[in-house]
Amino acid sequence: CKLIPADGDGSFNGMATAPVATAASANPLLTTLVTAVGEAGLGDTLNSADALTVFAPTNDAFGAIPEADLNALLADKDGLTEVLTHHVVAGKLSPSQLAGTHETLAGDTIKVTGSGKNFSVAGAQVLCGNIPTANATVYVIDSVLMP
Repeated sequence: CKLIPADGDGSFNGMATAPVATAASANPLLTTLVTAVGEAGLGDTLNSADALTVFAPTNDAFGAIPEADLNALLADKDGLTEVLTHHVVAGKLSPSQLAGTHETLAGDTIKVTGSGKNFSVAGAQVLCGNIPTANATVYVIDSVLMP
């Protein structure tokens, strides 16, 4: 969590007051995710939802995808929507609720293992978790989850 800004809109306190897509847009670790959400047209959907848990890949996670593949994904709105909604589950999950299998907004499931501050989401490591936003709980992860 040391990579999260200490103050400002992208900090823990700053993100807590904004809905999830808006909060993520202020965080410098999540700019590629924010671009992808915009390309998929999901910003309003995520911001208006009542309670979500979002597994948010870092810029480095997107950077690990070959550039041609990432560009193709960003150009495929349906495919991009499926990938992004695969990172979101209904309800604000606290760390004590995180381990287990959860249905994603894409309609499939992801498995979270671990406990305390050490969690893995479908093989991706949680780098920083339990970040509150106005309508979601965010867990920053080190890989893009593919459905």
